[in-house]
Amino acid sequence: MLLVDRRLRTTAPRDQRDDRAGPPGDSKTRPPGDDKTRPPVPDHRERVLTIPNALTMARILSSPYIGYLVVQGRLELALAGCVVFGLTDALDGYIARRYNMKSFVGSIIDPAADKVLMTTLTVALAYSSLLPMPLAVVIIGRDVALSLAAFVIRWATLPAPKTLRRYFDLSIPSVEVRPTRISKWNTALQLLLMGATLAAPVCGVPADWIGLACLQWLTGATTIASGVGYLVSKDAVHRLTKAEVARRIPKPGHTRSKK
Repeated sequence: MLLVDRRLRTTAPRDQRDDRAGPPGDSKTRPPGDDKTRPPVPDHRERVLTIPNALTMARILSSPYIGYLVVQGRLELALAGCVVFGLTDALDGYIARRYNMKSFVGSIIDPAADKVLMTTLTVALAYSSLLPMPLAVVIIGRDVALSLAAFVIRWATLPAPKTLRRYFDLSIPSVEVRPTRISKWNTALQLLLMGATLAAPVCGVPADWIGLACLQWLTGATTIASGVGYLVSKDAVHRLTKAEVARRIPKPGHTRSKK
């Protein structure tokens, strides 16, 4: 009788066995097809370790040493370091355009490298009494304001889900920073001013030379104008579309053909 009872239990209809197993909503008895799982979040990433980005990081790391040379009064070496800085800046830009190595990371750290050098030189030259303190405050204040705005824009344009880990993951592109025309002029004038301020004592030019004073006023004016330009320009910060993000992500197994 015991054997017959076991056979009856194993041959019972499927619906009866399901009813005995538990309620339909129980996760343990829910058919596999009825599981409600959230769709996977697309993870769009792009290459970060590129030659242009490596050159840019080298410029950032070398900036404090250039500032140290200025404070120590070794203006000749500091001036040579600025020349090398400018050459590598032009080189990484050419490589990024020529070999399609543009990236979200590059659009952020490339102008950041210029700002790190400008801030370092501004502080060092002002500390050495080679640059007027009010002009130093204008230059540094503008850069601090733009940096704070960049943090806000990054969070606002980050694809969902918004987490701190994804926020600081620079391989996830969200925006592209496009320097305005006045900003490009301002960067050039700042570089020219820093170079001229370093070269003046080396070449025996007096600190109160009228040409240097005019360059300082012009740099201060364009610094303020460029800061305002970033706030009012609609093209300075471009939010990437899905198609633009897809073009930036290297496909698995894809290799660039050599021309």
